[in-house]
Amino acid sequence: MEQKQVEGSDVVQLARLALIGKPKDIQMYVRRLINRYKLLIPELADQLGTVLREAPKHSSPLRGAAVEAIPVDLDSRLQLARPEFPVILPSEPVWDSQVKEQLEQMVLERERQEELFQAGLHPTKSALFTGAPGVGKTLAARWLAQRLNCPLITLDLSAVMSSFLGRTGNNVRNVLDYAKGIPCVFLLDEFDAIAKRRDDAVEIGELKRLVTVLLQEIDEWPASGLLIAATNHPELLDPAVWRRFEVLVKFPMPLEEQMRESILRHIGESDNAAVWSRVLARTLQGSSFADAEREILRAKRQAIIRQQSVTEQLKELVHDRSQTMSREDRSLLALDLLATGLSQRDVNDWTGVSRDTIRKALKQVN
Repeated sequence: MEQKQVEGSDVVQLARLALIGKPKDIQMYVRRLINRYKLLIPELADQLGTVLREAPKHSSPLRGAAVEAIPVDLDSRLQLARPEFPVILPSEPVWDSQVKEQLEQMVLERERQEELFQAGLHPTKSALFTGAPGVGKTLAARWLAQRLNCPLITLDLSAVMSSFLGRTGNNVRNVLDYAKGIPCVFLLDEFDAIAKRRDDAVEIGELKRLVTVLLQEIDEWPASGLLIAATNHPELLDPAVWRRFEVLVKFPMPLEEQMRESILRHIGESDNAAVWSRVLARTLQGSSFADAEREILRAKRQAIIRQQSVTEQLKELVHDRSQTMSREDRSLLALDLLATGLSQRDVNDWTGVSRDTIRKALKQVN
C-alpha cells in the first residue's frame, strides 16, 4: 500500500511539472525516480532510463531560450556561468601518458554509453582534476567538451560569491540546476574556493553549508552531463569531497620531452625547430605548459615591436633563465645551442658558460 502511495505521488508530481511546462525539471525528477526505483522496481527504472535517453535533444544546447535561462545573481544581474560552444582548440594538447589515458577513457565511455546502460552502468559523471597552475586542467575540460561536441559551462566565481548572507549558496544551487538540465561539460574551476574543509575555523557557516550542498549535487549529477572540478590546492578540499568523484586525474608538471613537444607547436615549423625546441625545453625546465607558452609568445611579440628577429628575443630569454641553472645544466644547454649553429663565442655570450668549459663538454660528448 505504501509503495502504491509513493508511486501515486510521483505521477502527480510529474503531471504538475508537465502541465506548467518545465521540461528541465521533469528530466531532473525522472532521474531521481530512476535512482529511487532502481532496487524497488528495476523494470520501471529501466523503462524510465530508456525514455530519458530517447528524449529529443536540441542540435545546439546553447541557443535561444537555453542561453537566456543561464541564471543570474539577483543583486549584480551578472550571469553565474560562462558558456562556450562550440569549443575550438588551436592544436591538440600535450598530455602525460596517464592523464591522456584517463581523458580518452571518459570520451570512449560517452561514445559507448548505450552499451554501458544495457549493462546497468553509466559513463563517468564526475571527475576531479588536481595539479599546479598551468599544467592543463582547464584545457582538459575544454578538450573534453570539444571531443564530446557539447558546450562547456564554467561556474563564474566572481558572480557567484555574494556579500549577502545566503545568496552564495542560492547562486550555486541555481547554476548547478541549470547545468543539470542540458548535456554539457560543467567546470567548477578553483574548486577549493567553494569546497574548503568544514573544520576550517576561519570559514563562516554559510560556506560550510555550501560544501554539504555540493556533496549532494555531485552524488546526484545526471549521466547526461560531465561534472569536472579543478583545483590547484587539493590540500584545502574537505575530505568528504574526494570520495564523491568517480575519477581523480592528477596533472603532473611536464617532463622535458613533453615540454619539447609543446614548444614545437608554439614556435612553428622551421629548419631548426626541433633543435630550438630542445634548447627552450632545457631553458624552461621546471615551468608549466602555460608558463612556457607565455614566454615564447612574449618573445614573438617583442620581436615584432622591436623590429628584431625572434632569435634575438630568444637569446634574452635563454640568457636570463640560464643564470639560475646549475653548472651541469648550463653546460648541456651550451651544447644544445651549438647544435643551432651558434659559435662558441655566441654560446658564451648567451649563457655565460666559458669557452673552455664548452670545449670540455664537447670532448665528453665526442
